[in-house]
Amino acid sequence: MDYDVTTWLNLGLRWLHVIAGVAWIGASFYFVWLDNNLRPPVPEKDGVKGELWAVHGGGFYHSQKYMTAPAHMPDHLHWFKWEAYTTWLSGFALLIVLYYVGAPVYLIDASKHAFSQAGAIATGLAFIFGGLLVYEGLCRSPLGARPRLFGAVWFLALTGAAYALTHLFSDRGAFIHVGAIIGTCMVGNVFLIIIPNQRKIVADMLAGRPVDPRLGAMGKQRSVHNTHMTLPVIFIMISNHYPAVTGHPLAWLLLALISAGGVSIRYFFILRHHGIIKPGFIFAGVMLVFFASVIASHKPKVEKLSDVPFPVAQAIVQKHCVTCHSAAPTHKGFTAPPNGAAFDTPAGMARYAGKIRERAVDSTSMPLGNETHITDQERAQLGAWIEAGAKTP
Repeated sequence: MDYDVTTWLNLGLRWLHVIAGVAWIGASFYFVWLDNNLRPPVPEKDGVKGELWAVHGGGFYHSQKYMTAPAHMPDHLHWFKWEAYTTWLSGFALLIVLYYVGAPVYLIDASKHAFSQAGAIATGLAFIFGGLLVYEGLCRSPLGARPRLFGAVWFLALTGAAYALTHLFSDRGAFIHVGAIIGTCMVGNVFLIIIPNQRKIVADMLAGRPVDPRLGAMGKQRSVHNTHMTLPVIFIMISNHYPAVTGHPLAWLLLALISAGGVSIRYFFILRHHGIIKPGFIFAGVMLVFFASVIASHKPKVEKLSDVPFPVAQAIVQKHCVTCHSAAPTHKGFTAPPNGAAFDTPAGMARYAGKIRERAVDSTSMPLGNETHITDQERAQLGAWIEAGAKTP
């Protein structure tokens, strides 16, 4: 039996990551909505800050939020934490399996920096956990009490990290590490602040001590941070499908613009929870993504070539592509051509000419990590052959 452990481990971890992420994001978005839709109880109730009646699934729900803690601890208290922990643990395991074990293919781009495998891994981890330290430092500084200024500074810090990573790692490796920085800060909010503060609140209540309201305020602050950081992480998760972004020379700027657009649109809905309708945030989000598309459409000029015969294009593909993209890949870690795209025959080259152009001509996404050292001249030759109609014998 030919059983590919790596492929199925990759699939299993990715599937777990998606399922847990949906649960975490759903809970996060719901509680932000709930908190923003609470109304003062009528009549007033001791310690209750707000309440909400809702109907769903054929039943009515009555939610109440206490300023500090209820007078009596309920027998059953649900803690929202394992959704976050499972998302991060599965994502980090996937990072190890795909990008660290497979660093020579998926992480290292020798044309940017000639890392050893150990050096690339150490650099990636330094960015991830260094980013967490920077974030925590900003949160605990006076800047943490000024939400808008904090958001601007943290956004610039992440943009700086994206700039550095796109100049050190492969296109996909750089983006995934930006996502790992954000995801680690998000789970850090849960593990370091939200859950510990909730435990202190419960312990004080059970001991009959006054509950410090600052503990809840800190937890809410980090929860708000998480809801704004969610959409950039989601985009990074799907960014591999958009080489026009990841493979662009200004990929870091495109990521910043698209992420800012997502945050702006998210903020529109947060305001909408309060009954405040400001479509300008939707417009701003759309325009930021539009600006990103305009930038992405402008690429460095390359020499225009003409009359590139098929044998020349075929030789380039054979040299740089078919170790992975063939009916029987010879590259370690591939048992089938990625996405079923095989270029080892003239018919296959013609059929997937558009994909070749998208990933190897209009962007530098392929070959992975440019491990075969394809040149700009060879990319231009492939582009010229495709432009002329991708003709085969």
